[in-house]
Amino acid sequence: MKWIKYILILFIIVAGVGAAWYYYPQYQINKLQRAHAMSAKKQHHKETSYLQYFAKMKAHKIHHLAIGDSVIKGIGANQQEDFITQFSNELKHATGKTVISSNEGIPGITSTELNDLIQQGKFDNEIKGADIITVNVGGNDILRLAKQKNIYQTIQSFRTLQNDFENNLMQITTHINRLNPKATLVYLELYNPLNPNNQFYGLANKLLPKWNINIYKAADQIHSSIVVETSKVINDKHLQYLSPDGVHPNSKGYLAISRKMFYEFQHTAMPTST
Repeated sequence: MKWIKYILILFIIVAGVGAAWYYYPQYQINKLQRAHAMSAKKQHHKETSYLQYFAKMKAHKIHHLAIGDSVIKGIGANQQEDFITQFSNELKHATGKTVISSNEGIPGITSTELNDLIQQGKFDNEIKGADIITVNVGGNDILRLAKQKNIYQTIQSFRTLQNDFENNLMQITTHINRLNPKATLVYLELYNPLNPNNQFYGLANKLLPKWNINIYKAADQIHSSIVVETSKVINDKHLQYLSPDGVHPNSKGYLAISRKMFYEFQHTAMPTST
């Protein structure tokens, strides 16, 4: 009967490893979120939200630069209904300041391609003059590979893809922070647009935290940053927020992202100067 015991032990080990592989990235994300919340609580007597900070700043203009992919550009929405425009308008009304937004979204761009442009200095002047820099990239890394290979080969290549994305995002973040350490960087999570009836829906949900943890790690490297929990508003419970292509948000979806971003500015504490 010893062989039964050994099989059970092996099964428990395999199950434990599988559970850790699935839950650990989400645990890391939650830990980083809690650490920021704890820090804000400790500084309660002198706590200032990002929204309050921008409302009180001496300058009469807020410069908002957005770089990244088609989600930044607003593909899937009507003109002027992208989330960058909607958020900038809301920030204008809330602070009473003029908000000048520059949307440099490039549909189809991957993190490698964006990193190349960043390192070449394409956006250097705009980065230096920005108060807020919003970055969204990474979705096309997966989509482009999936078009070149079948879904199973894409899954097998996920770790390499993830490492490349992590390196690209870290380099992008480092370059931006070196040019303008005072800017607030805003990152967006990747979301799962699949219908629960899709055969790959469950797998996509499992892989999502493993991808998004890289975004939180990048944000954690700099003094002033926010991660917008896009996956909380674009998901299987809100499929009405997707455009007909089933990938990009529609106008309502971008409005939901804009409101989530504004909520983060309202409820996230601006770090004190070190």
